[in-house]
Amino acid sequence: MFKQTNMQMNSLNPKPADRSRSLRGLRLNPGSSLPLHAQAEQSLRTLLASPDQGTGTLLPDEVSLANAMGVSRNTLRAAIARLVSEGRLERKAGVGTRVVEPKMHSGVGAWQSFTREMEAKGIKVETYSVTARMVEIPAEAGPRLLLETGNEVLCLDRVRGWDGKPVVHFRSYLHPRLKLVIDDDFNQPLYELVRSRCGVIADQSDEELTAVAADRRLARVLAVKVGAPILQRNRTVYDTRRQPMEYSVVHYRGDRFELSLNLRQQ
Repeated sequence: MFKQTNMQMNSLNPKPADRSRSLRGLRLNPGSSLPLHAQAEQSLRTLLASPDQGTGTLLPDEVSLANAMGVSRNTLRAAIARLVSEGRLERKAGVGTRVVEPKMHSGVGAWQSFTREMEAKGIKVETYSVTARMVEIPAEAGPRLLLETGNEVLCLDRVRGWDGKPVVHFRSYLHPRLKLVIDDDFNQPLYELVRSRCGVIADQSDEELTAVAADRRLARVLAVKVGAPILQRNRTVYDTRRQPMEYSVVHYRGDRFELSLNLRQQ
């Protein structure tokens, strides 16, 4: 069995940071509209940005962090899990949680933001069209979002690319519990919008990749000939509680984009 992995090069001798400085100012605001786990994640990101939290540094223990923030350990763990999934933190039994050097993600591992991934490569992504509408959930999306036929969901279509040429078409079906509306600003990265607008954090995804030939609609949208090779990516995205939040069908121009996959045997 194989699973996706990203190689990290880290210090072999992590040293605990000064705890008093690390825990200063981490107390969360229980009156905020942002959920506590999202606030905890923001606090951890602030902590990681401090000068005394370099690569290899061990974070304070969970009890100390949870007490400093005024949250439960389960809430703290949800925030830590998000940063572990991004490759910002690493957890080891008997050792603790330590800071690791952030790496530029590429390929399947970079599903969280197409725009941010391309920016890391020095490419400025352009948005050519954004359309949001309410639709009856299609048959293939219902089971992925655990919704029955007849439910209405927000359907989001986006065409993006660079140098004046379209490269990728996203069609996303978003779960009603996110409470997104067609007037939201979908020009920004989707999962950043969902996090700030709904307090829901995209944590993991199930992916299916296949090659298809462009039909008339895709040929028009992506400016290719009918029958041109297109990479199709079907994706179900889950939040930190393993609840489905998005089902999307993404099409990439085969002549302008490729996906890479790193595998490890286990």
